[in-house]
Amino acid sequence: MLLLLLLVLLISSPLITFSLNQEGLYLQQIKLTFDDPDGVFSNWDYRDSTPCNWRGISCIPSTNSVNSVNLPSSNIFGPFPSLLCNLPSLTSLSLSNNSINSTLPLDLSTCRNLEYLDLSQNLLTGPLPYTLSDLPNLTYLDLTGNNFSGYIPSSFGTFRQLQVLSLVENLIDGQIPAVLGNITTLKQLNLSYNPFFPGRIPPELGNLTNLEVLWLTDCNLIGEIPHSLGRLTRLLDLDLALNNLVGSIPISVTELSSVVQIELYNNSLTGALPVVGWSNMTSLRLLDASMNQLSGTIPDGLCELPLESLNLYENQFEGSLPVSIANSLNLYELRLFGNRLTGELPKDLGKNSPLLWIDVSSNQFSGEIPASLCDKGVLEEFLLVYNSFSGSIPAKLSECESLTRVRLGYNNFSGEVPAGFWGLPHVSLLELVGNSFSGEIGKTIAGAANLSALILSKNRFSGNIPEELGWLDNLVEFSGGVNQFTGSLPASIVNLGQLGRLDLHSNELSGELPSGIYSLKKLNELNLADNEFSGNIPEEIGSMFVLNYLDLSGNRFKGKIPLGLQNLKLNQFNVSNNRLSGDIPPLYATDIYKNSFIGNPGLCGDIDGLCDGRAEAKNLVYVWLLRSIFMLAGFVFIVGLVWFYWKYRSFKKAESVIEKSKWTLMSFHKLGFSEFEILDSLDEDNVIGTGSSGKVYKVILSNGEAVAVKKLWGSSKMAENDGDVEKGQVKDDGFKAEVETLEYAYTLRVNEKSDIYSFGVVILELVTGRLPVDPEFGEKDLVRWVCGTLDQKGIDHVLDPKLDLCFKEEICKVLNIGLLCTSPLPLNRPSMRRVVKMLQEIGCENQLKIANKDGIFSPYYYEDTSDQGSVA
Repeated sequence: MLLLLLLVLLISSPLITFSLNQEGLYLQQIKLTFDDPDGVFSNWDYRDSTPCNWRGISCIPSTNSVNSVNLPSSNIFGPFPSLLCNLPSLTSLSLSNNSINSTLPLDLSTCRNLEYLDLSQNLLTGPLPYTLSDLPNLTYLDLTGNNFSGYIPSSFGTFRQLQVLSLVENLIDGQIPAVLGNITTLKQLNLSYNPFFPGRIPPELGNLTNLEVLWLTDCNLIGEIPHSLGRLTRLLDLDLALNNLVGSIPISVTELSSVVQIELYNNSLTGALPVVGWSNMTSLRLLDASMNQLSGTIPDGLCELPLESLNLYENQFEGSLPVSIANSLNLYELRLFGNRLTGELPKDLGKNSPLLWIDVSSNQFSGEIPASLCDKGVLEEFLLVYNSFSGSIPAKLSECESLTRVRLGYNNFSGEVPAGFWGLPHVSLLELVGNSFSGEIGKTIAGAANLSALILSKNRFSGNIPEELGWLDNLVEFSGGVNQFTGSLPASIVNLGQLGRLDLHSNELSGELPSGIYSLKKLNELNLADNEFSGNIPEEIGSMFVLNYLDLSGNRFKGKIPLGLQNLKLNQFNVSNNRLSGDIPPLYATDIYKNSFIGNPGLCGDIDGLCDGRAEAKNLVYVWLLRSIFMLAGFVFIVGLVWFYWKYRSFKKAESVIEKSKWTLMSFHKLGFSEFEILDSLDEDNVIGTGSSGKVYKVILSNGEAVAVKKLWGSSKMAENDGDVEKGQVKDDGFKAEVETLEYAYTLRVNEKSDIYSFGVVILELVTGRLPVDPEFGEKDLVRWVCGTLDQKGIDHVLDPKLDLCFKEEICKVLNIGLLCTSPLPLNRPSMRRVVKMLQEIGCENQLKIANKDGIFSPYYYEDTSDQGSVA
C-alpha cells in the first residue's frame, strides 16, 4: 500500500509529469500487487510513453491500446488483478502456471471484449464465477489445475461463442449439468479428474455436434454410455476411462466416423464388443477398453482397421486373435494379457507392423512364436508368460537388438536357445522359467551388457555356467534352480557387485565355493541347496551383512560352521544334510533352528535330539560334576561359617575401605562429584525403585544436585527375577522418568535381554551426550540415530564433543558395547556378565591413562563380584 500511495503521489504531483498513458498507469498499479522474484516486470518502466514494449504486453498498432496480457510461467505471486478489466481493448489474458492465489472475482465479467482466458495451473479457490457466461465474445476458457470447488454454474449453459471449456483437475463436485449440452459452439469439453457426485453422462451432450474432444476421465460416472454420443460425428477423442460405467458398449459408438482415439479402460463394462459397424470408423487408431468385464470374441472388423494401438487386457475375451491384425501397417502396441484367448498368433504378426510392445500373457495361446515379430527391428517388449506356446525360439529373434524385456516363462518351449539370443545388448530381463529348454548358457552372454535379471529356473539347461556370466556388471538376479548344471561356480561370479539373488538349487554343481565371495556385498539371497558342493563353508560369508536367506543344505560341506554367521540377520538359514562337524554357533544352538542342522552326524549343540549319543555321555559327566560340586560346597560351607565369625568384626571396620578399593575407575565425562559421595549413599533408605536388573538409588550430592544411580544385580539375582514384570514403586516422582529410562529403555517386555538393551541405551546416552528421544532425530530413537549417523557421517558426528579425545579409542570400544547391547535381535545381545567383562577389559588396558588424569574426571564404577554397580 505504501508503494501504491507513493505512485499516486508521484502521478498527481504538480512538479513532476510523466508521459505514460492511462493504460500503462493501470499496469503499473497491477505490478505492485504481485511478488516478482524473477524480475518479470523489470522492464515495465513508468518513463515509457506506452506499455506496448513491456514484457508480456501486446497492443493494437494503430491505437497503442493494450489487447493482450501474456505472462505464463512467470513465477509471480498474488491475487487476481481485477484492474485488468479497465483495459477496454483487452481480448487475451494468459496467466497460466503461476501462483495466483485468490478467488476469481465476479466483476471479471466487465472484461467485455475478452475472447481468450487462460488461468490454468494456479492456486485459485472458491466457486466458479457464474458471471463468466456474461462475456459475450469468450471462445476459450481454461481453468485447469486450480482448487475451484462447488458446482458448475447452470449459467454456463448460456455461453454464446465458447469453443473450449477445460476444468480439469479441480475440486468441483455436484453432477455434470445437462445444460452444457446447450453450448453448441463447443469443440472441446474437458472435465476430467474432478470429485463429482456419482452421476450419469448427460444424454444432452449428444447435441454438441461440433465437439472434437470429450474428456470425462475419473468423473465418478455411473450408468451406461448414452446412445446419443453416436451423434458426435466430428469427435476425434473420446475418453471415459476410470469411472464406474456399466452395461455394454453401444453400437452407436461405431457411428463416430471421425474418432481417432477411444479410452474406456478401468470401468465395469460388460458384454461383447459391437460385431458390425467398425468399417465406419476408418479414422480409429487407438482403442483401449482394458480392465473391464468385456467378453465374447475380438471382432474381425476391428482388427481390419489401420490400428496403431490395441489394448484389451484384463477382460474375458475368448476365441482366437483375428489374422487381419497382422495387416495393420502402423500397429506398434498390442496388449491382450489376462483374457481367455486361444489358438495361435498370426504367423505374419510384425511383418508389416513396427511392433514395439506385445504382451499376450495369461491366456491360452498355443503354437510357435511368429518369426516375423521383429521384422521392423524395433520390438522392445516381448511377453508371452503363462500360455501353452511350444517349439523353440526362432533364430531370427536373436538378431532383434532392440529388445529390452523378454518373458517366455511357464509355457511348453523346448530346444536350445539361439546363441545370439543370449547376448542381446539391450535386454534387461530374460525370463525363461518353467519350460523345457536345454543346452548350455552361451558364452555370447558376455554381450548382454544391460542384463539385470536372468531367470532360467525349472528347465533342462546343462553344462558349466560360463565364466562370461561374471562380466555382467548390471546383473541383480541369477535364478537357475532345478536344472542340470554341472561343474563348479565360475570364479568370475564374485565380480557381480550388483548381485542381490543367486539361486542355483537342485542342480549338479560341485567343487568349493569361490574365494572372494564376500565381494558380493549386495547379495540378499544365496540358495545352493541340493547340489554337490564340498569343502568348508567360507568364514567370509559372515561379512555379507545384507544376506538374509542362506540355504546350503543337501551338499557335501565339511568342517565347522563359521562363527561369523552369527553376524547375519537371517530369515532363512539351512545347512542340513551335509558333513559338518563341531559345535553349532551359540546364536543358532536353539530348538527353533533344529531343522537347519539335521543330517550332519558330526555336528552337535544344545539342541535335543541332534546328537543323542554324545548327549548321554555329557549327562554322565554332568551327574559326576554335580555330585562333586555338592560335596565341595558342603565342606566350604562348614569352613566358611567358622571363618565368617572370626572375620566379622574386622570386616565391618574395613568395609568402606574395601568397598572403595575394589571399584575400577573409568570415565569419559567431566563430572562434578566424586565416587565416594556415590558409595556413601548406596543404602536402603535411598532406594526409589527396584527391578529385574537391579536397584535405583536417589543420591543427593554435596552441591545439592540429585542424581539417579542404578546398581545392577549379579547373575544369580538376575536369574531369580528373569522374565518378571518390573516390581516395586518409584518413591520420588521427580525420578520417575529416570527410573523408567533405566528399567524399560524402549521396550515394555522386561527380562534379562531387555535390561541389557536399556543398559545399552544408557551407554549410548553417555557416549553421545544425547537423550533417548530428541526432536533432532525425527521419527527415529537414539539407537537408530546412532546407527544411521555412523553409516552416513562417521564416528566423529556421534561422539559427545565434551568427551576427552585422548580416550577416543576407549570411547569407541564403549560405543561398540552399547551397540551390541541394543542389537534388534535379543539373541545377539551379550549377557550382563559379558558386558561387565568387556568394560573391565577396556579399563584394564587404560589404567595408566586414567591414573594420570589427576582426578579431574569422576569415574564410572564396576566390580567383579556378584553385585555390579553403575553410576548414571
